[in-house]
Amino acid sequence: MQGKKAFLDKEVTRFRLSERVPPHNLYRRLAELVDWSFLYEETRALYSHTGQPSLDPVVFFKLVLVGRLENLVSDRRLVEHCALRLDILFFLGYEVNEELPWHSTVSRTRQLFPAAVFERLFDHVFAQCVARGLVAGDTQAVDSAPVKANASLDSVCEKQPAGARRPFLVTDAPVAPAVTAPAYQLRREAARQAKRRSEPGPLGAQHEKARLLSNKTHYSPTDPDARISIKPGKARALNYLCSLAVDTARGVISHVQADYADSRDSLHLPRLLTGLQRRLRANELRLRDLLADAGYANGANYALLEAQQVTAWIPVFGQYKPEIAGFAYNRSADAYTCAAGKVLPFHRHEVTTDGSWVKLYWAAYSDCQQCPLKSTCVPGAKRKQLTKTIYDAAYYRAWQRQQTRRGHRQRRLRQSTVEPVFGHLLHHYGLRRMNVRSQAGAHKTMLLTAVAYNLKKLLKHRPQQQLSLAIALPKPLLAVNRRVRHASYQSGYQLT
Repeated sequence: MQGKKAFLDKEVTRFRLSERVPPHNLYRRLAELVDWSFLYEETRALYSHTGQPSLDPVVFFKLVLVGRLENLVSDRRLVEHCALRLDILFFLGYEVNEELPWHSTVSRTRQLFPAAVFERLFDHVFAQCVARGLVAGDTQAVDSAPVKANASLDSVCEKQPAGARRPFLVTDAPVAPAVTAPAYQLRREAARQAKRRSEPGPLGAQHEKARLLSNKTHYSPTDPDARISIKPGKARALNYLCSLAVDTARGVISHVQADYADSRDSLHLPRLLTGLQRRLRANELRLRDLLADAGYANGANYALLEAQQVTAWIPVFGQYKPEIAGFAYNRSADAYTCAAGKVLPFHRHEVTTDGSWVKLYWAAYSDCQQCPLKSTCVPGAKRKQLTKTIYDAAYYRAWQRQQTRRGHRQRRLRQSTVEPVFGHLLHHYGLRRMNVRSQAGAHKTMLLTAVAYNLKKLLKHRPQQQLSLAIALPKPLLAVNRRVRHASYQSGYQLT
């Protein structure tokens, strides 16, 4: 007989939410894993002692963590999704017939809480990872990736020159940031744009709608902290830079921060190292090796890591060369000798346009003018001059490390540790795009994403089962047992 299910939509008189969520459920285990009560003390000073009760801070943090775990970027979609899930309602502490907070309440509460509260939650979860043995601390892999900002590239505006006054009639309009780049950078940018407009092609003068944008001359009024950046193989967009440090033992995130996307990775390493060292020391761990790609290669970073007794496994990249062809260096005299036997002594230090310090070496004017090799060595100059970074010794030690077999192993270890973590965060934890604005908001979102990732690591961790101890018999007793078994086998065979 064919069955047909009838749905009457009856009112259930006896229903308990805890009975509908199985013990192995993700959110039930997560509710039992973390003690969330410390958040009340962390946020107590942010509320008044009078007025209407606000959204429970524990409920807020649980709700935004669900958004990271469910890969939901929108607060509106997050609230709608949670209302349909019994396990999430049990995790949040809400009844089936109880209304969830509005999405605007979640957004305002996120703006109310400072980044320090989110940092405290990250430290709390990280400490549990250390207690479970998921973090070794001695080797950390560092990398960064751009994250799309909550702003469109079509809405960028041109910055106003420094000292320009606003018209009287537009007092309610947002104030445009002043151009703060150095004059030589502005001249270089103007020359570059003029050259590209004069060239034929899609960005030339034939297309009037073509816009040549730069962070030195343009900004986003929607999110002034977002920066124009481009990644090879992808379109130009307004982004933030997510910088991560991942422990190589089990892949637990040990530090995360939001940086401006228009600067080099090497400039963000000192701040990242400070936060990472603070967290590791708080958990009685010591950093010994730091793994990073060539984007973090910087003489100041090499010197900083050596001063903190941390071995930098960062490939040397750029214009640095361990030796200058045709010139021999005398370390004791701090001077070079050319192929003609002329000495180029050290004369002075100098600061380059990018702010780095270099040492200048040059030969005497008379030596170069009378040298037979002048036509090939310095054909258009009066004398030969060499520049050398003040961090040459640290550069050379890093270059030697990367040539060793261990250096190749550390490079593969970094690729297999931190790069998969970024893939998971971008595609499975809602970090493909920011749903907030400002650098502080981006930092909070990245912290929540890292907390959700570490919580998943905690839930998946299974301590190794203790192996049963095997009792080893003494050799003589073992031999007797073997003879007895053999004799019984022979007797049984003869009887049959």
